[in-house]
Amino acid sequence: MTSTLISAPHGGDDFRTGEGLRALLTRLHAQGAGAWRRDPVAAELMAFTAEKYAALARKHGLDAWEAAGAAFDVMRTRAARTAIDPWAVVTHAVRITCIAEQRAQGLLCSTHQARRPQVSRFHDPERFSERENLLADYHPAFHVHDHHPDQQPDHEDTGLVSALVEDAVALFALLGWPEGTASAAVGHVCDALARLGSRASAYEALRRDRHARALLDVPAVSWTGLLRVLLGSPDAAYSATGRGQGILLRLLLGERLVDLLADDQLVAPIVLSAPGSPGVRGA
Repeated sequence: MTSTLISAPHGGDDFRTGEGLRALLTRLHAQGAGAWRRDPVAAELMAFTAEKYAALARKHGLDAWEAAGAAFDVMRTRAARTAIDPWAVVTHAVRITCIAEQRAQGLLCSTHQARRPQVSRFHDPERFSERENLLADYHPAFHVHDHHPDQQPDHEDTGLVSALVEDAVALFALLGWPEGTASAAVGHVCDALARLGSRASAYEALRRDRHARALLDVPAVSWTGLLRVLLGSPDAAYSATGRGQGILLRLLLGERLVDLLADDQLVAPIVLSAPGSPGVRGA
C-alpha cells in the first residue's frame, strides 16, 4: 500500500468516513452525467476503493479493480447515498459481487446467473482427468477389454447354452409353435438376456420391443406369452416357483425337456399363446 492512497483527499469531504462518503456521492449525483469523470475527488475515491477491497478481491481470485468496479456500481445508487452507513452498504455489495464472480468463473456462466440459488448450488464442472478417482475406473461403460485372437471360448459353456436353446425351441415346437418362429424368437430373447444381464431387465425391454415382434411376425399375445414362459413371471410372488423362474432358468438348473412337458401349468400357456391358436386369433 502507498501513503498516497490512504492520505486525506485533496479538498472536499473526507470520503473515508461514512458521512464524508455520503456527502461526496450526493454531490456527484447532483452534478449529473459526467461528474465521475470530471471530479478529481472521484478519482481519489476509486483509487482508495481499489486499495480498500484488494484483499477481498484476491480472496475470490479477482483483481482489485474488479472489486472497485462493483463498488462504483453500488455507489451510484440511491441506497448508498441514503444508508445509515454508506461504506457498510458498499462493502456488502462488493462481497456479494466477488462471490458471484468467483462462482460464475467456476460454473462457466454469467455473473447474473451465478447469483441465482438454483444455479449457484451446483459444483464447478470437472474434467475426468482432474479427478483422483476417474470415472473410467469404476463405470463399466468405460471399460475396455483386450481381445486375444488366440483365446478360445469355453466349449463346455458354449455347448451348454446351445443345448439349452435347442430344448427351449423343441418345447415350443412340440406344443404348437412353428419351429422357425420359435427358433428365431428364443434366439432373440437369449441375445437380449446376455446383453442386459438380468431376466427382469430383459423382460421389460423385450415387452416393449415392437420392432422385434414385427420382424418375427409374432402377435402381441403370443409374444407376451413367450416372454413370460421363457424368462418367468416378473411378479415377485412367483419368484421361487417354476412360473417365476421361467424355462431358461429351469433348464439351466438341470430340469429336462420331459420334466417341462409334464408341467401342466407351463404347457397350457404355451399352447394357448401359439400363433394361429384359437385363443390368439380371437384376441
